[in-house]
Amino acid sequence: MWTFNCLTIKTKELVLSVNKVILLGRVGSDPEVKFMPSGNAVVNLSIATNRKFKNQDSGSYEDKTEWHRIVCFSEGLVRVIKNYVKKGTKLYIEGQLQTRKWVDNDNQEKYTTEVVLQNFNST
Repeated sequence: MWTFNCLTIKTKELVLSVNKVILLGRVGSDPEVKFMPSGNAVVNLSIATNRKFKNQDSGSYEDKTEWHRIVCFSEGLVRVIKNYVKKGTKLYIEGQLQTRKWVDNDNQEKYTTEVVLQNFNST
């Protein structure tokens, strides 16, 4: 077995895994800054991306908007977002998809998938 920076090669088998998200869109509302028990700041925000496509039935062009939940743990990025990002700001981000499980007020298990920015590999 050989290991390189981003891939591991096993005998007669290639193992490759990438969890990377790139988004270019506009911020939907002002970022929300919270503090964890450790005192570290966390920023939550949402980004809207959209695409145009031609409706096969009517022939007209339509817009489809997707909303993405973003969570930032990187201290430097938290500071930049807190000081310079507001509703409507156009952002380019790179992060990783992460799904977490939580329990709501009715004791129902819920799942949320977010784009997480947590270290200096995030931009």
